[in-house]
Amino acid sequence: MAGSKNPPKERKRVAVESTLKRAKDGSAFTRCEACNKDVPVGLIDMHSCSLDSKIRMNLEAQVVEKVAEVKKPAERKRAASSDNKEGKAKKEKKGKDPNKPKRPPTAFFLFMDDFRKEFKEANPESKGVAMVAKEGGDKWKSMTEEEKKPYIDRAAELKAEYEKAAAKRNAGDEEDEGSAKEEEKEADEEE
Repeated sequence: MAGSKNPPKERKRVAVESTLKRAKDGSAFTRCEACNKDVPVGLIDMHSCSLDSKIRMNLEAQVVEKVAEVKKPAERKRAASSDNKEGKAKKEKKGKDPNKPKRPPTAFFLFMDDFRKEFKEANPESKGVAMVAKEGGDKWKSMTEEEKKPYIDRAAELKAEYEKAAAKRNAGDEEDEGSAKEEEKEADEEE
């Protein structure tokens, strides 16, 4: 039956023994006194030596069992993320300030705003965002400095306005913090 395909069989999960055998020093190997060979602790039952029983008795006293936790992948990710959160000092998130001025666009993004409009007029059936971005990037790269100058100048103006607004806002914040500290000092002095 050359043309028939068998459907894939469902794989069964096998439960793995959750203990690891280790020697007292934490190593996975121990040295046999009779033959002077390194023997894996987990396979000591299969080691054949003239003093087999003596070795087993000696190793049983040395073997330390460590329980290995078997976790599912999703549990590993959760455990890792919770460990990272606990290990690092918790920083309080600052709330977003709705009054904070928005950062200005770069010259390229100003160009892309104009280019999108032109491209949409020229190609009304095209709805691919990636294609518009690729075409715009190629055109920007091929433009000369003189062609880019209006966008660069406009971006510089917007950046200057943003910096003024940010400086004004920061000056206001410093005054607010200063007055809050003064109020705290007055409250402490009253107590």
